Amino acid sequence: MIIEVFQDTVCPWCRIGKRHLQTALERWDGEPVELEWRAYVLDPGVPAQGAPYRELMSAKLGGEERMEHAFAHVTEAGCSVGLDFRFDLIRVMPNTLLSHRVIALTPQEKKTALVEAIHRAVFEEGRDIGRLEELLALAEAEGVDASELRERLERGEGTAEVERDLAFAAKLKVSGVPFFIINRRFGVTGAQQPETLLQVLRRAAGESGKQA
Repeated sequence: MIIEVFQDTVCPWCRIGKRHLQTALERWDGEPVELEWRAYVLDPGVPAQGAPYRELMSAKLGGEERMEHAFAHVTEAGCSVGLDFRFDLIRVMPNTLLSHRVIALTPQEKKTALVEAIHRAVFEEGRDIGRLEELLALAEAEGVDASELRERLERGEGTAEVERDLAFAAKLKVSGVPFFIINRRFGVTGAQQPETLLQVLRRAAGESGKQA
């Protein structure tokens, strides 16, 4: 069973959706599941050096009041699944392409932990994951060779993989994340509850059985 997860590293609902998926997989008693993390960029217009977070979010969400309401909604949803969100600590909205390249170059068995670490760095610590040094530190903490990773990034590696993901998302007309593709057949959009994800997993397993 393969689950492809389109996500952006600054998307709070992607973090919540990841936790829901984790809960679903803990309850799953079917065939083994492999996760494939795919890149998605919510705002390609963010400059390479990043942008002021609150200013950008206020403009995007229609003003300070709506922004604070959205933050409160996410914080409440996160709390219900054991996730902390500290929007007050975030100063910079980063361009996320570099973070996606880092994930693409990370060994498969370490990718999920790195995605988790990046989300935690952004939403609990307010770290700027648009900065290379921050990403290298996060990757190294998950057992990735930071020196080798730096060299590969400097050679431009990881770019092709990210571009393929973005092109794939465009082909599928993905308009928001998280977006899950289960067994290359079933698409699920949004931070769905674990039971919903389990239902799709069971359906996908049933379809695979029929094909076999």
